[in-house]
Amino acid sequence: MLTQLAGVVLAAAEEHEELAPLIAPPLVIGGVMLAALLLLMLVTVSFMNLGNRHEAVEESEDPHRQHTNKHMHGNDSASSHH
Repeated sequence: MLTQLAGVVLAAAEEHEELAPLIAPPLVIGGVMLAALLLLMLVTVSFMNLGNRHEAVEESEDPHRQHTNKHMHGNDSASSHH
């Protein structure tokens, strides 16, 4: 079924090829898209070390949090309650 649909779409695209002209050749459009994504990747990679600038701070108890951590993770007292 998908093969038939692909054939119909390709046939329809060949008939209407001149209705939607491209602003540039397909290779130019692909090259611009690749360059834009590479630029975004370089920006992302350049900010990768921001998490390592400071030591991790222990999270404090926040009474306004919707689901506070009351499960005593990391405490040895949790095993003594059972």
